Amino acid sequence: MRTHDAAEFDLDALVAAKGTTTVSVCIPARNEEPTVGAIVGTIRTRLVEGLGLVDEIVVVDDHSTDRTGQEATAAGARVVSAADVLADHGRGHGKGEALWKSVFASTGEVIVWCDADVRDFDPRFITGLLGPLLTDPTIGFVKGFYERPDDGHVRGGGRVTELVARPLLTMLFPDLAGIVQPLSGEYGGRRAVLEQVPFVEGYGVDIGLLIDIARRFGVGSLAQVDLGQRIHRNRPLHELSPMAAQVMQAALHRVDAGLVPERFTMSPPDLEPVEIAYRERAPLATLDEYRAVHPG
Repeated sequence: MRTHDAAEFDLDALVAAKGTTTVSVCIPARNEEPTVGAIVGTIRTRLVEGLGLVDEIVVVDDHSTDRTGQEATAAGARVVSAADVLADHGRGHGKGEALWKSVFASTGEVIVWCDADVRDFDPRFITGLLGPLLTDPTIGFVKGFYERPDDGHVRGGGRVTELVARPLLTMLFPDLAGIVQPLSGEYGGRRAVLEQVPFVEGYGVDIGLLIDIARRFGVGSLAQVDLGQRIHRNRPLHELSPMAAQVMQAALHRVDAGLVPERFTMSPPDLEPVEIAYRERAPLATLDEYRAVHPG
């Protein structure tokens, strides 16, 4: 598994390496009105119109109740409603569901995702991820990592990564222990890879994709890129417990599906109970609807 720095990829060289390869940037978003417009606008101005490195920007609006969709549209994205994409397979909420539907809704041979809550978005978040995918045909999936100054972390991940994801990977999937931020929201891959693996519906999607792609295509098909510094919304601790449970659920399901219940309820003191349910979406390549739109 190779590690890169975003700065090592010259933009002109990336444009030349892109050739006729089509690139989609997909952004799952739920109630991100304050930040999504600036992110889309930067990508459109710098990477679509300026360089021709990105061919389309797709925002998957995951049941927002604010003006997320309107802001993204005004900034130049094609906005699709998560509830309307592959609706026969479910209209549910969740990051993994939105990512899965974004693969269907987008057209690129290469797909890069970024979070919609980044306050200091920079084009290197996209160009850094595209670097290995456009310049090395053996790479099928790329994860980003970055400094998190709000958390005081120079490198490494957030609290769920360091307390849950990293110990699980080190113990159960040691070939992936070197991934700096396995739960980062900035990553990308080739459609030919992404369409072959399932997507966990909720927050387990990040670790699930990492494990499944490494198993199916080999650790050598993975790369990671240092994207520099990234500032985003820091969630309160009580919101992290359900996230951590979903990460554990997805990882342990890949060791032995019987290790954890498919559904259980977390009942923290003085807080509302939260139901944790494991669901995943089948590899898109197995769906007739997908093959009709993406016959390759």
